[in-house]
Amino acid sequence: MQARFDIAGHVYIALTLLFTVYGQLVLKWQMSDVGPLPEGTFSKLQFLLLQFLNPWIMTGLASAFLASLAWMAAMTRLDLNYAYPFMSLAFLIVMAFSVLFLHEALSLQRIVGTLLVVTGLVIMTR
Repeated sequence: MQARFDIAGHVYIALTLLFTVYGQLVLKWQMSDVGPLPEGTFSKLQFLLLQFLNPWIMTGLASAFLASLAWMAAMTRLDLNYAYPFMSLAFLIVMAFSVLFLHEALSLQRIVGTLLVVTGLVIMTR
């Protein structure tokens, strides 16, 4: 599809990443504060549906929707087999921000694994 570098297509990919990462971080942040999932199917469903009333959860879900729109726009400009590897950057960004903002542990295995994924991205997009 693309014969030359498509700035708009790459902006759409960046927006997809931004909205995806924001949504994941906000959902994890808010769900960490509500405690464990209760036992029983009805209790689980009720618990999860109640989370929709949380404005932060709403922004996380809206962010997922916006990520989908940005991705659809990217697909009008770029080949899928070119664009999709960029989504692996979400691994790196989420890992970094979850350590910084959510104070999650970071192991050498996670760092090496993420670097391997990003190395694959670099190889695939050349």
